[in-house]
Amino acid sequence: SSPGLLLLTSFLLHVKEDRASPTRLVCDNRLIQKYIVEAKDMEKRVGQCQALPALSCPAVLPLVDFTFQQWKSKSNETKRREILCDLALLVGAAAGAQGQVNDECGARQLSQLYRHANSFFLLLQTFSWEAGHWEPSCSPHSMEQTHITSIFLTYRQLVQGKLRFFLYDLAKVLCK
Repeated sequence: SSPGLLLLTSFLLHVKEDRASPTRLVCDNRLIQKYIVEAKDMEKRVGQCQALPALSCPAVLPLVDFTFQQWKSKSNETKRREILCDLALLVGAAAGAQGQVNDECGARQLSQLYRHANSFFLLLQTFSWEAGHWEPSCSPHSMEQTHITSIFLTYRQLVQGKLRFFLYDLAKVLCK
């Protein structure tokens, strides 16, 4: 059996029914806008949580900024792998922070961010233009942060930036 099919099935079973199928996510521009709004809302809500502690074990977060010219020059596969690396760090950061946060508000937001980032991670593994499956052997540019809100900021920037542009590029290919 194909690992891509297994991951896709896993993805579709673990997300809410209103979450996107791969083709719908790529071809329906309204969905990525919905996920951007959700990322902004999560970031806003975690900022309203009372007295979130600094993380005793810093979160390792990807540096997700990029120049549009550099981004355009990359292949879709390179973009996909880069976003997968970013998402892997974010999923790990959210999971690590969850173990350090006792506050119900912060824990709830971290849990939601973890689910969303992991859903995108599993989904992007189903798209591949090269033989073989994705191996977590990337070393993206990263930084350590002790503020929980930094995890949400990084996630929003990733969804608004690289992920949105990647899906836009995929739509040009897949949505004729």
